[in-house]
Amino acid sequence: MSQTSTERLRDYLAQLPPQAQALLMREFERAIERGEDTAVATFVLEQLRKIVRGTDEEARPRTDDPARLVFRPLEPFLVEGNSPVRPGQIRRASLLPVWQWLIRDGAPDSAREFEAALARVREAGTSSELEPAIRKFQHAAADAIVKIATPMPGGDQQRALTRIGPTNVIENLLPIGSVLQAREALDTLNGRLPSFLRIFAESQIASIGAALNVPSLQTPQLLPFALSLVMQRLSAPWQIIRLAIKMAASDDEIRVAATPYGIAVTLALHDLSFLAASLRTDIKRGHFDTVAEQLKTLHDGVRGLRTELDLRNDSSWGRQLTSIRADISNALQSEIDSVPGRVRRLLRQRPDKDIPAGAKVDASEVDETAALIDFVAVCRTYASELAINEVTLRTYSDLQQYVEKSTESLVQSLRGSDTRTLAYRQMQVKAAIRFCEVLFGQDYASLMSRAAENAMTGERKPQRAS
Repeated sequence: MSQTSTERLRDYLAQLPPQAQALLMREFERAIERGEDTAVATFVLEQLRKIVRGTDEEARPRTDDPARLVFRPLEPFLVEGNSPVRPGQIRRASLLPVWQWLIRDGAPDSAREFEAALARVREAGTSSELEPAIRKFQHAAADAIVKIATPMPGGDQQRALTRIGPTNVIENLLPIGSVLQAREALDTLNGRLPSFLRIFAESQIASIGAALNVPSLQTPQLLPFALSLVMQRLSAPWQIIRLAIKMAASDDEIRVAATPYGIAVTLALHDLSFLAASLRTDIKRGHFDTVAEQLKTLHDGVRGLRTELDLRNDSSWGRQLTSIRADISNALQSEIDSVPGRVRRLLRQRPDKDIPAGAKVDASEVDETAALIDFVAVCRTYASELAINEVTLRTYSDLQQYVEKSTESLVQSLRGSDTRTLAYRQMQVKAAIRFCEVLFGQDYASLMSRAAENAMTGERKPQRAS
């Protein structure tokens, strides 16, 4: 593969969500172990590892990491950080304490047997014995985890659990054990799912429903993980609610909630809530690069749940959705309200006597303000569904009127400015034209740029004698 093709591949892989990257790594690792398409699988896997680990250095093969091998079925469901997890998710940070407990107390004999099998595989240089050894220890680990995580009458279960880790680790125990127990069923489902579902319509819903119709996947513990696999393939993950509506044969939330697939609505609401929190964090940090995409996803998800489900305002799901909309609205409104003031501070035309010598317009502040104006424009597109319609339309209209008048006034001021303040006026005009491009488009910005050039090259008023 040429360098250009390799770079294109890495760019594509780098744009994938972390869960999709983990899913690809898992599938290519299995292909190598089965001896299928090893050349292509090895190459793509190498590129994925470089992206995920953030280095071009030679990484240690994953087959040398026993914990990673055993917990490989969990990869599609792992989440980073300490934020609340929903059903169908597992904290990555929980894996290490669980692994340490397994080899120390949970299944020490099976762990030693597994380590011995790995040593034989490394020594022989063949992988034929690897997969059976992994599966055997996964079953032993799952049995030990489920046994200690399942409440039992009598005994001192809480004391035993505290030996594993803190509360957030204990919360993940039963999900970890359940996924390991159902590895074969989840693998089969994974193989039956399309790689990507741009449309989730009747035919796709029927196909996915048939693939999910496996008794071992219908339990309260496993169904959220099966649905999470489906959500990772959807172009719009919120559309997983369509599966629940189909199974209930109704869009009434009471009938949907009465089916096992009602959990799909909970998953969709949680993901929207998490995205709203991420949006709020990005806005506070001044990171607007992905705001447009986040707003579109939130807008489509909120509208989808409001239109495709008959939600009651006083129900649990109804209150959750209302809370999400309010959270988004509050985060956006406070930032939107601040934009006109920032624009006025930059474009306010002060008398020459109030401009100190060497005054400058902060270029970074201009960049930030232009990004904020663009942010208001993006919000205007999705304002109605996100409950910010009034403030967004008012702010955008005020910005257009103020920037238009200020730009014309600043351009005219170039004709009468003295030498001491001319550079500052020019910087203000440049900022104003930048804002015009965002608000009115390139043509109007070019028109005002030519007007500024004419003001500078045309006849200027003579300076007053001091």
